[in-house]
Amino acid sequence: MGKSVPRASQATRAGERVSTLLGAKTGSVSATEFANGAEASIRCQRTVAAGSERLRRRCSGTVALAAGVGIRETRAMRSRRHPSVRPAPSSAFSGYRFPPEVITLAVRWYLRFGPSYRDVEELLAERGVEVDHVSIYRWVQRFAPEFALGLDSTSTGDRWHVDETYLKVGGTWRYLFRAIDQFGQVIDVFLSPRRDAGAARRFLEGAIDRTRISPVEVTTDRYRVYPGALAELLPAAFHDTEAHANNALETDHGRLKARLRPMRGLKRDRTARVIVAAHAFVQNLRRGFYDLGTDVRPPSV
Repeated sequence: MGKSVPRASQATRAGERVSTLLGAKTGSVSATEFANGAEASIRCQRTVAAGSERLRRRCSGTVALAAGVGIRETRAMRSRRHPSVRPAPSSAFSGYRFPPEVITLAVRWYLRFGPSYRDVEELLAERGVEVDHVSIYRWVQRFAPEFALGLDSTSTGDRWHVDETYLKVGGTWRYLFRAIDQFGQVIDVFLSPRRDAGAARRFLEGAIDRTRISPVEVTTDRYRVYPGALAELLPAAFHDTEAHANNALETDHGRLKARLRPMRGLKRDRTARVIVAAHAFVQNLRRGFYDLGTDVRPPSV
């Protein structure tokens, strides 16, 4: 067996051979200096290889980064212990470009006076507010249900008048169930594609749940679906089917039809539900069935 040569001698001889081959190009670097650099490079490579092997065994197949490789940590690599939480909007009008006063006025004009969306656009333009009629349509669909939300009636009567009328939505006839009390307040509305016992029952259930009142008397026409629904939901109520007893509600239907007549027709059931419910809200508001501003403190002088 041959005699082993020390590692330093191997590095020195390798340095001398490389220095001889390079000649003038490496004239400024001595063989000893080059050998020392080569030996350090060999040790560094063996250390990195040993460390990589240990990391490979420890990670059980995962990729280990070699020492000395500079990788800058990015924001995506950091763990978020406390994720940012967006605060809840302080108002239903948050995110809209126009102030709440303009939106409220436009919705009120449309529901109260019966103009078209383009008419409201023109009225606002005369007052220096440039807004498209499509935006007004979206305001009505968004905020008309919000205006009635949370408003409690001053008093709801215990004698109800219940009837249904007809609306055409998207070229198809729909049945609109409506109810008012003895004071003329609109209690509830319900749009249904059918005029059957199920629709009548759902309408009465919704009206009772919303008002928290069980009427003592219910006046309807002589349609066959009402006796069964009333016997199931209001067994103690008196059911009046006398002729002409529902004239007040028939007249109230006419006010709704007068509001819908200038419109070019309702295209979707959702739009129809919003419009008829908003009309009922504005009608009750005009007749004084809501106490507005009673809980608002007067401004301090």
